[in-house]
Amino acid sequence: QVQLVESGGGLVQAGGSLRLSCAASGRTFSRYAIAWFRQAPGKERQFVATINLSGSNTYYRDSVKGRFTISRDNAKNTVYLQMNSLKPEDTAVYYCAAAPSYSGSSYASEYDYWGQGTQVTVSS
Repeated sequence: QVQLVESGGGLVQAGGSLRLSCAASGRTFSRYAIAWFRQAPGKERQFVATINLSGSNTYYRDSVKGRFTISRDNAKNTVYLQMNSLKPEDTAVYYCAAAPSYSGSSYASEYDYWGQGTQVTVSS
């Protein structure tokens, strides 16, 4: 139903910032809750943040609260993840995912559509 493409990853020093974007195709983008997940080498895919279809509610894993901000612009079919005060443990491939629901969850199995990911590397 929708295709997702992430961008904005790169190499940054600890304490720096990056802004990731998730661009979606499809006129029904506003009907989906969106989440960001990440996966580091040798680790399971990990929930990062989610936002409901209107952008009025967000939820974050504890380790990124106060540092990351998820937002969406339905007119542009885009979701963002602003990442500040980055730490080496944030290094991973970051994926956005879409669920046909008003609100998302922290469970990867709830999401039907996934992007191919963008690499974020934080040096110490």
